[in-house]
Amino acid sequence: QVQLVESGGGLVQAGGSLRLSCAASGRTFSRYALGWFRQAPGKEREFVATISQSGSTYYSDSVKGRFTISRDNAKNMVYLQMNSLKPEDTALYYCAADSLFTRQVRSYEYWGQGTQVTVSS
Repeated sequence: QVQLVESGGGLVQAGGSLRLSCAASGRTFSRYALGWFRQAPGKEREFVATISQSGSTYYSDSVKGRFTISRDNAKNMVYLQMNSLKPEDTALYYCAADSLFTRQVRSYEYWGQGTQVTVSS
């Protein structure tokens, strides 16, 4: 089992940057693909980025070129560097883990509680 705890959210002006972190428990961290998802009020949870066990990455079109996902298996951490933030990036951001490398929300077995990101215009 994996427990995930996100941090690093906050309020930032449009054009600014934030770095989200997700700390994972468990000794099998390297066996999981990790993903970042977000959910804005009144909207469904959507895929943002994912990184495989070997470090391959995949991004949603809306964040490609602005966000970067990375992982540190030695520290059981996954990160989301967010640059050139836009007001439409405002959402609750979740970290998730699963054995499959996928962008499908429903496939992920383990979830954190989320960290709020608010981008002001």
